[in-house]
Amino acid sequence: MVDKIKPLFTAVATATGGRNGHTEAADGSVRADLSVPKEMGGPGKPGTSTPEHLFAAGYAACFGGALDFIAKSHKKDATKAKITCHVSIGPREGGGFGLAVKMHVEDKSMPQAELAALVKEAHEKICPYSHATRGNVDVQLEVAGA
Repeated sequence: MVDKIKPLFTAVATATGGRNGHTEAADGSVRADLSVPKEMGGPGKPGTSTPEHLFAAGYAACFGGALDFIAKSHKKDATKAKITCHVSIGPREGGGFGLAVKMHVEDKSMPQAELAALVKEAHEKICPYSHATRGNVDVQLEVAGA
């Protein structure tokens, strides 16, 4: 069963040419020329991006916002947290292609156990990317606090 949402904001983007094309947000805030990386048999053109780069950037930013939200609810400050999201693509055992995510969260101003608890709560309760990937994508969390 899929949870229904009450939309607060809707982003719109259009891609043409698939992985060797161009993608752009309707409001012009994001523009990216795309190419298949050499590791996937493509040209890997300099200055281009991939859907995985865009997903990693979005997930990292969204997760940082979720972490900040949770931290504030516990009267903590996670504004110094650095979120690095690694998104891998590869063939699935069941056919087709799939993604895997490794999210590295670092904040040396916060004790390890405290940061780990906030990261877990942000991942399980708040972040919409985490909700969207749950049960579909292997998401591994790495936490590095003080």
